[in-house]
Amino acid sequence: SNKEETKEKEKQSTKKYAKSGLNESQSKILYANLKDIMQKESVYKNGDLSISELASKLGTNSNHLSQIINEQEGKNFYDFINTYRVEEFIRLLQQPENKNYTLIALATDCGFNSKSSFNRYFKKHTGQTPSQYFATLS
Repeated sequence: SNKEETKEKEKQSTKKYAKSGLNESQSKILYANLKDIMQKESVYKNGDLSISELASKLGTNSNHLSQIINEQEGKNFYDFINTYRVEEFIRLLQQPENKNYTLIALATDCGFNSKSSFNRYFKKHTGQTPSQYFATLS
């Protein structure tokens, strides 16, 4: 029955949390704090941001943070951070005052350290290269 399936799923997710020492409400709070710090403090703009640095800002450890990102976002830490970077890049690209900057200068502002990682993540996120995307804007 569906009820039994649901119970089984709950048991599995409880097990998952038990293993890590995070209960479901702690997990929800940590995730909310993570989203908050990403939006308000734009921590992703730091090109050297590490999972341990972000975890300590959130008062947790890397394992817990990694688990939250995997469970809530279905991504690893770098994909999670780079999604924010790509979205910020797209936002900057659409502002007329930024049209004098090169794509790579804007990408660096968003926290990308290299042209190749920027190009790779941009394409992964949008399905287009940055210059293809840029061409659709004008």
